[in-house]
Amino acid sequence: MNNCEYVSVTTDELAARAQRLLAAGGRFQGLYAWYPSASNAELRYVSTLPGQEKFSGWRVEVNGRPVPSLAAISPLLGWHEREVMEMSGIAFSGHPEPERLVTAFLPRMDRGPLEPAIATGESIAVRLPAPSLPAVSGKHVQLLPFGPVRADVVESAQFIFYYLGEGILHYHPNLFLKHRGMEKQFEGMDVGSATLVAERVTGIDSVAHAIAYAQAIEDAADCEVPARARWIRLVAAELERIYNHLHYLGHLCHTTTLKVGEAQGKLLEERAKQINGRASGSRFLRSLIWPGGVRHDLDLQAVDEGLDILMPQIDQYIGLIERTTSHLDRLISTAPLSQKLAFDQGATGPIERASGVDRDLRRDHPYAAYSALRPHVVVAQEGDAFARMRVRIGELRASVALIEKVIIEGLPDGPLSAACTPGAGVEGLGWSESPRGTILYAIHLDADGRLMRVKIKSPSFANWRVFPSTVHDSNMMDYAINEASFGLTISGCAR
Repeated sequence: MNNCEYVSVTTDELAARAQRLLAAGGRFQGLYAWYPSASNAELRYVSTLPGQEKFSGWRVEVNGRPVPSLAAISPLLGWHEREVMEMSGIAFSGHPEPERLVTAFLPRMDRGPLEPAIATGESIAVRLPAPSLPAVSGKHVQLLPFGPVRADVVESAQFIFYYLGEGILHYHPNLFLKHRGMEKQFEGMDVGSATLVAERVTGIDSVAHAIAYAQAIEDAADCEVPARARWIRLVAAELERIYNHLHYLGHLCHTTTLKVGEAQGKLLEERAKQINGRASGSRFLRSLIWPGGVRHDLDLQAVDEGLDILMPQIDQYIGLIERTTSHLDRLISTAPLSQKLAFDQGATGPIERASGVDRDLRRDHPYAAYSALRPHVVVAQEGDAFARMRVRIGELRASVALIEKVIIEGLPDGPLSAACTPGAGVEGLGWSESPRGTILYAIHLDADGRLMRVKIKSPSFANWRVFPSTVHDSNMMDYAINEASFGLTISGCAR
């Protein structure tokens, strides 16, 4: 394993080490549990440090005892710890919210879904209560449970509002009503076939998930991806970013009732997907990424010709949005997210960059061909809905500029893939910067070379964690705009 350097840490050392990590400017990226054997659970903490391309990690043996919660030191770990408790059965002492998160609406089970069937020892999963709502009193306070069936073509979720007039006093999202257990789906699969599952964790981030998964397999196999394949991966990732950000702009217009802007944005999104289809055979760029490289070439001429037609239309569209005062008035100063809150609660992607957190995996932890073709990272400071829109507009243009560089220089000659067969009992870590932020894949293989444990850290899981902070004390009229400005997906969160 080359992508992450793990050190063994005892439970007694966790709090002190966490404080030193944060004092050094580091940040936790995630936490997961796995079982090397039926009686032996192990925690893995993954983090990053400024100026260090390789990820850092801690390996903690549980030994059947509660593990001290770090949620009070690093709040972003709060959801990760809750997920580990209910899914893997490991207790965290001193957790501020010791309640179920993912399985809140499922019948109680004897053990967590990710515990081995023959696991020994007590499981905390069976004793965790369902989430509770705060006691809110007041003559004019109203309760609104909105969803899970909502208007329009949207994912299922329930949002509970306590509000007074138009003011939102408290907001609670129930996001896991259709939890699909994607991590469980990987168990027992061969590393090649599992790529198709990774592409479908979320329909709109197929390339980003496939790259992160393939990179984890390549890390485990210690194989080097050919240069041509690395450049193709970059182009595919940026094409995915383009159509995602166009959809984002159209949907944001929908929430501000700018109907012409909505229609135009979604039309441009469709045209961007048509470029993908002509260049790769798939509008969502699926069946392209594969461990060791790519499965087939990419038609750069189709990309070049398509972007030549599309870019003037995009520039005109963005210009109109940026001059439409009725649209901007609904965004400026709406739902601000401070830099400290964005960092502490684990915001990622355009959300953290719109709040002044200058971080992008393509630049800070290069993969694919990003070490040769550095992206322009767009950062804003205001942290409001307008800043989140401006960051995505800047990223959209930066993605086109990156692809144009590839077209001008041309793809390197050479093979499209390399042999990539990891051995038995190995592990790996992979990542990518999706249109919504950080994706991490940690994989462990069993003695037969099949997947034993796959952990997915998705950007929407992180951004849904921080989102309620911008809803409390806001108003009902701005809620839809705020949610759209975050660009959240429920499938990415409830993977």
